[in-house]
Amino acid sequence: MSTEPETTEKAGPGTPDTREPHGAPRGGSEGGAAAEGAETAEGRETAEGAETAEGAGAAEASGGAGGAENTEATGSAGGAEIPEGEGAAEGAGAAGGSRADGGPGTAEGAEGPGGAEASGGTENPGAPDAAEDVAGVEGGADGAGGGGSDAGAGSGELSEAEAELAAQRLERERIERRKAEKRGPIDSGGKLSGTAADLLAAVRAVESGEKPVATVFAEPAPPPRRPAPEPVRKPRPTPAPAVPSGPAPQTVDAVRRVLAEGGAPEALAPQVAAALGEGADSALREDPWQLLRVGGVRPEQADGFARALLGAACGPDDERRGRAMTVWLLEQAAVAGHTALDLPALTAALGRQGVPDPDAAVQGALAEGEALVFQDALEEPGAPAAPDADEEEQERPVRVLVGLERYALAEESLADGLARLVNSLAKEAGQAWETLAAGLSGGAAELARAVAGHGLVLHTGGEAARAEPAALLGAARAAGLRAFVACHTPDGCRRLAERLGGEPAEQGVGTVTGLLSGAEGPGRDADGALELDLLIVLDAPQLDVEGAAMLVESLPDGARLVLSGDPGVLWSAGPGRVFADLLAARVCPQAASRVPDPGPLGELVSGIGVGELNQVEAPGKEVVIVPVRDAAEAVHRTVQLVADSVPRALGVPADQTVVITPGHGGAAGTRALNSALKERLNPGPGRFGGFDPGDRIAYSPAPGRTVPGVVVKADADGLHLSCAGAPVVVPRERVEGSVRHGWALTAHQAVGARWPAAVVVLPGDAVQALSRPWVYTAFGRAERHLSVVHGVEQALPKAVAEIPAKPRTTRLQTLLRTQGA
Repeated sequence: MSTEPETTEKAGPGTPDTREPHGAPRGGSEGGAAAEGAETAEGRETAEGAETAEGAGAAEASGGAGGAENTEATGSAGGAEIPEGEGAAEGAGAAGGSRADGGPGTAEGAEGPGGAEASGGTENPGAPDAAEDVAGVEGGADGAGGGGSDAGAGSGELSEAEAELAAQRLERERIERRKAEKRGPIDSGGKLSGTAADLLAAVRAVESGEKPVATVFAEPAPPPRRPAPEPVRKPRPTPAPAVPSGPAPQTVDAVRRVLAEGGAPEALAPQVAAALGEGADSALREDPWQLLRVGGVRPEQADGFARALLGAACGPDDERRGRAMTVWLLEQAAVAGHTALDLPALTAALGRQGVPDPDAAVQGALAEGEALVFQDALEEPGAPAAPDADEEEQERPVRVLVGLERYALAEESLADGLARLVNSLAKEAGQAWETLAAGLSGGAAELARAVAGHGLVLHTGGEAARAEPAALLGAARAAGLRAFVACHTPDGCRRLAERLGGEPAEQGVGTVTGLLSGAEGPGRDADGALELDLLIVLDAPQLDVEGAAMLVESLPDGARLVLSGDPGVLWSAGPGRVFADLLAARVCPQAASRVPDPGPLGELVSGIGVGELNQVEAPGKEVVIVPVRDAAEAVHRTVQLVADSVPRALGVPADQTVVITPGHGGAAGTRALNSALKERLNPGPGRFGGFDPGDRIAYSPAPGRTVPGVVVKADADGLHLSCAGAPVVVPRERVEGSVRHGWALTAHQAVGARWPAAVVVLPGDAVQALSRPWVYTAFGRAERHLSVVHGVEQALPKAVAEIPAKPRTTRLQTLLRTQGA
């Protein structure tokens, strides 16, 4: 006898659904879960030995045409019998299973034994309503389904014929009563008790519309148990914000028609539509100089486009031109690193662009909300104040600045965040930090003591000085503090993790970009703040004002921030000079490392940092000067060094040597050098946008960010790269704008990373690009060997001695002093 749990295809109202989980064997004698005491899908047990009477809960007919599932056997206990005919299953079996003619309790198309159609069961109108006892008959009739019983003797004497007739009448009544019981409602479950009986009563109550017994579905109270400690869970990374979809195709088509009408390249249509948004075609017709919002468009090109669209109505004194030119100049200033421009400098630049009334142009941009104006007080140290004048009445010099809203708000937000960190430090936590500092020595201990009492600390030093924040990180994590180090590049993360003796993620090391996006680091709390007690940012000079503002805003109250970096390297690619402004403002402690970079390379770079280009002893060929006469010879000697000389003499392979040159263009820029290096090191047809598998590349996922990598393959999805060990797929349409060959880089692209060998190319046309920070940065990218392809003669020592970093106009110092950070 099968003890498989039965299932139902269509559960009626109030009927517990005991279907098997998706993909599990269903019903039938084959593949069923027929273990002793096996639980059904809802946890109700079908005990061993549960029996079904003829036709009740019949198993699914194997190989039948219908394939329907069996009906439920709700709460059947061990050994309990289910009366004949109850709950017969839907027809599952042999063809021709027609519907039975309405016998009570007989399901549609139910099979009888042997697979025959259910038949009969027709209601007998002459049957008694119920199997009531016959008066005057001793012993009465047997129960429903019971065997026949003999009639007892009556009180009176009956003839033999009368006795025979009475016996026949009783037999007919017994037969009719049994038929009526089969057709009528079955009082099943009479032998059930306990939970099974309660469950059956609840099912019937639900089917009849009554409220089920409350205790039926109530679970027994579990025994009390000791609460387990909450497990430590790593917060899920905050997903990167969804990239907005491109402009609608109809918008791009409309813009394309306007561009064609004005003689502008139709290829600019997607960029114009993205910059101007919905209705870009109408905006472009009304103000053709809005074309300047697209990167790479020059004022003379926008003027020509405007003349083609406006005809005689176009003129240099058009106020629309003045506003657009003001915004364009501020955007160009941001590319050069300024967060704002002095008003006189801006009006002078507008005059050079042919704007007749620069002041009116600036006022128009301010009135339209396209720019903001600021008046920052200038401090004159040593200037005495008038003794009899009130402070409000004293005239203080101010400078008037004009800037774009995004950079102005970022700078103000950064100043606010830094002031909050400084003022929210919990003094009682200083003792723990003092104890931590006691376990360190040298510069690391000095740094730890500064962090113990201040929410913001600046740390300066070269490559060797990175050991001090690394020691602070290790000590803080060992003390149970939530500490993290963020670097500018993946290579910086790798080098710091090697100092700590592990992988970056294991040591609490990642990139600034990864920390802000949530891909790296500890994650954020419910308020969106980073779950950190200490954040150390290396390569701090590479923080632009927007990135720094986002980082500071993400820190919780009471957290400590250490900004560490080499002040001699180039500033950030984006606007602002955050690290230099903080050093100049002197609003927090500054810990200067006294650990010099070792060897001839360290001596050379340290001298450049103070304005001296020294000749150093290099017995191991750590520094080599290669003089050249022109750019063509510079390219030739560079390829020779990378492909032959450095690998042969020093054992540094070509893929571990970087070439650094001042710019992309020119006869010895990155384009020319990369073309020559590809031809020598990885020749190929460049079938995917000029790239082949094995090419070294420089991938720029965002302006100002460069990640070195290697081409893996190309397919319909785009160009497949390997960048810092991570796979990256660049869509076909973005390859041209974001991927360059990467054997040769600019100094800005190389900052934050180091290579075993570096070849710095200084062709004769690079004189104007040279400065002390550029030379310091380029020469400092080499770990073991530096070759200088020298074609600028005395311009190199002059640049080191006399040309400092180009000034940038920012407001951060003034804001910090105003807020008392």
